[in-house]
Amino acid sequence: MALELVMVGTGSPLPDASRAGPSQLVGVDGRWFLFDAGRGCLMRLAATGVGPAQIESLFLTHLHSDHVTDVNDVITTRWITGFPGSPLPVVGPAGTQRFVEDTLRMLEPDIGWRVAHHDDLVTGPEVPVTETTGVEGEVVLDDGVRIIATPTDHRPVHPTVAYRVEADGCSVVLAGDTVPCGGLDLLCAGADVYVQTVVRDDVIRNIPLQRLRDVLDYHSSVADAARTATRAGVGTLVLNHCVPTPGPDPDGPNGRNEWLAMAAEHFDGEILLPDDLDRIGVGT
Repeated sequence: MALELVMVGTGSPLPDASRAGPSQLVGVDGRWFLFDAGRGCLMRLAATGVGPAQIESLFLTHLHSDHVTDVNDVITTRWITGFPGSPLPVVGPAGTQRFVEDTLRMLEPDIGWRVAHHDDLVTGPEVPVTETTGVEGEVVLDDGVRIIATPTDHRPVHPTVAYRVEADGCSVVLAGDTVPCGGLDLLCAGADVYVQTVVRDDVIRNIPLQRLRDVLDYHSSVADAARTATRAGVGTLVLNHCVPTPGPDPDGPNGRNEWLAMAAEHFDGEILLPDDLDRIGVGT
């Protein structure tokens, strides 16, 4: 059973022409699970060859705008390109039900126009929601593919969760935005791949803009992520949603190699800083 991670979007809240908003796709033998749906997610999905109708479930780590910007596009496009459209199960922390209801309410005029125009569209999108606390490693899906949720710490954004996908003895953790915490350590234990939002605290601390410096107290630094990876004994650490965006010259200031070297000070396993659409084999 092959398990594959596709980095659909590797960007941050800061718009970047080459990095879409945070979103990852996990595939298990033709089954596809989407984690978060940030800015440009649907366009990047088109490049992967996986359409919204092929997504089995959408999992949200939290409801910060940069992680959910494209949820409405995934819902709408799945509905109007399905013949017939199939329900889109969504899993997320408390508040997800209201978020989905509000999204569908925002889409009401569009839904009404499409139903009025197309005889085969008789109802709007179906979006069943499961809210998970993640307490004590709650299993939210277990049908040959086991997906586990645990609570994380991104306060004042609360609650937030991370997910672990397991299949055929392989595992990948999608951590989202969080500082190091017990739930994250529990989820990462022995994982093959661990994907973590990271910030350069050494750079941001010297920027004379308090609103930007505020991101330091609720995100993992590169060193934080590397230490979590070491504690948990993971195989590969994936640096994601990097703030500030790594520079274009890998060897230049704030370049990819600088980020990797910082992580390597605290973790001796494989370290990746991927681009959009990079594919990562899990347990291979």
